[in-house]
Amino acid sequence: MTPDLRRRIAAFVLALSAAAPLAVPSGASAQSADAWPSRPIRLVSPFPPGGTTDLLARVFAPPLSQALGQQVIVENRAGGSGSIGTGFVAKSPSDGYTFVVVFDTHAVNPSLIPNLPFDTRNDLAPVMLVATGAMVIIGHSTAQPHRTFADVLAAAKANKGQPQYGTIGSGSLAHLAMTQMGVQAGFAGTHVPYKGGGPLAQDAYAGHVPIAIGSVALLSPHIRSGALIPLAVTTAARDPVLPNVPTVAESGVPGFEATAWWGVLAPARTPPEIVARMNAELAKLLRDPQIRERLSSQGMNIVASQPDAFAKFIDEQAAKWAKVVKDHGIRAGD
Repeated sequence: MTPDLRRRIAAFVLALSAAAPLAVPSGASAQSADAWPSRPIRLVSPFPPGGTTDLLARVFAPPLSQALGQQVIVENRAGGSGSIGTGFVAKSPSDGYTFVVVFDTHAVNPSLIPNLPFDTRNDLAPVMLVATGAMVIIGHSTAQPHRTFADVLAAAKANKGQPQYGTIGSGSLAHLAMTQMGVQAGFAGTHVPYKGGGPLAQDAYAGHVPIAIGSVALLSPHIRSGALIPLAVTTAARDPVLPNVPTVAESGVPGFEATAWWGVLAPARTPPEIVARMNAELAKLLRDPQIRERLSSQGMNIVASQPDAFAKFIDEQAAKWAKVVKDHGIRAGD
């Protein structure tokens, strides 16, 4: 081997050695967690503006931007009962720059949507269970005659296809809850699905749907205005925001219970240090008295869990509602 060839080989090996540290495994961040964040963060709401995931995202964005020193940008990616926006996040780089605020439909979608294009359990990393809350069944103050849920049940049993009720979408927790409720109470209502909480609340307010079921957080502003009459809440105990409103169990369906919830997820394999930092920052802002009051006044009971507790909670909710989907043959689009 000539001296010139040896020099050329040595130079080639040196160049490879210098480049090696720059290689990054697929899906991982090229940036250390210590340097995070160094650019704006995207916070996805997988429902239209006006719903509760959008509300939470917009409550979180300003204080998170201040705490992290980078702008947190809220982005709505609606459709598929929350699965389109959540799927976008599941397929995003695991670099700590994309998160999603999810609603209780997240635990229902795997059993409801055929060929869901992501794995709910393995493609997303739980960050925090933010809050839980009651759903409330409401009637319009003038568009329907009933003033108690017991009256609604009596009318439903006497009239096939009643009540006609609106929810945020097919396969939503509200849809499954009403299906289960009908089985227990002996009625079969007519489901009117909407494309998110904002459109449902608007039509309920206008009296275009006589009965609606949604989270207290979504519907309480219209209850306070007097346009909507709260008939029953779905939790085991009465809701602090609506203490005079009986539970569904009190109103003639013993043992019935369904709880709404909200949480934050990241793409799977997001560095644990970044997940922990985001969890800590969310916990800090949820201790702020003004933020707590704003969320609590709308029916959100703050939990602020650790990531592992949120993972366990999702598994429990998924198992519970998968049984309802299977037992009653519910399909997306029903």
